[in-house]
Amino acid sequence: MLAIRTRRLFDGREMHHDQVVIVEDGRITGVTADVPATVDLGDATLLPGLIDCHVHLAFDAGHDVVGTLELPGLADRMRSAARQHLAAGVTTVRDLGDRDYLALGLGLGPEGPEILSAGPPITTPKGHCWFLGGEAAGEQGVREAVRERAARGVHVIKMMVTGGEMTPGTHSHLVQYGPAELKAAADEAHAHGLPITGHAHCAEGIAHAMEAGFDSIEHCSFFTEDSYVVDYGLIARLAASDVVVSLTAGLAPSPVPPPPRIQQRIAGIAEALRAIRAAGADFVIGTDAGIGPPKPHGVLPYGAEMLVEQGYAPIDVLRSITSVAAGVCRVGERKGRIAPGFDADLLAVAGDPLSDITALRRPLAVFRMGRRAQGTTG
Repeated sequence: MLAIRTRRLFDGREMHHDQVVIVEDGRITGVTADVPATVDLGDATLLPGLIDCHVHLAFDAGHDVVGTLELPGLADRMRSAARQHLAAGVTTVRDLGDRDYLALGLGLGPEGPEILSAGPPITTPKGHCWFLGGEAAGEQGVREAVRERAARGVHVIKMMVTGGEMTPGTHSHLVQYGPAELKAAADEAHAHGLPITGHAHCAEGIAHAMEAGFDSIEHCSFFTEDSYVVDYGLIARLAASDVVVSLTAGLAPSPVPPPPRIQQRIAGIAEALRAIRAAGADFVIGTDAGIGPPKPHGVLPYGAEMLVEQGYAPIDVLRSITSVAAGVCRVGERKGRIAPGFDADLLAVAGDPLSDITALRRPLAVFRMGRRAQGTTG
């Protein structure tokens, strides 16, 4: 049994003080002030383990993430990437694009984060990330692709609604699938009890995904052919809907800048983040970890920092990467909260993240199913 005390405890919804969290057999069995601690971390904050809603364990955050896929040892590199997330306090990741369904079978257990996998993302022939093996065309084709993933045991369906920046021949400002195909995919996913999320980098793609019944939308950016134009009316519609926006936030310090087409749109991306906040849209953070040097695995604390810098309330950001993210990932009955019956996935950080969000970058201890992750204190 563990009894962990910290000066502050964020339970996934609210902040409390001087509580002891009791852990037995990998689960939280109590939260109280009335028992002595076996582990006292002092002036720290205990939080639920963080949840990153969009990572790519198959990408190594290097200069040629696509070329590296062809090198031997991909599954081992994915395990290493997963452990980097855990070391940063991220105890659950949603992998939204791998190859050969490898993320489903990495077998890390408490030695890594829980991995919720989409398998290869569904994309058009030679569409964005086609090299991961998820090409499908037409309404029947996308339905069959969803069925295959459901049979494999995926946790979510990922669909490339628009093109993307890393795939030559595709374009972020252009849609890849029409409304009928998107609705067919969403209907099929829901028929199998699965959520569906869509990669969408332009207003038309966002609107189509929302209207098709997607549960969440990744990026929600507003690329045009040569610029970035925020659609405030569409953001208002998103905020009024049940769709959750998965914000692509977080850049780690790196000598390698973002790609030029991204750099040229940084001001527009920041404007969109502020507009989404002002509209009151439901949001989580999906960092896109792995896609390049500024996006290493474990970058989620920088994503939280980015949103606070853009005016988001720290407590809303903490909720977005714990309890709200758990709900979006369909694990809200056992993750994202510090409460009896929940998994003992816990993160202790130095200081108070409500007054200094950078505290998330100072982990003192990480627990996965009640076991302390290697390299942290506690």
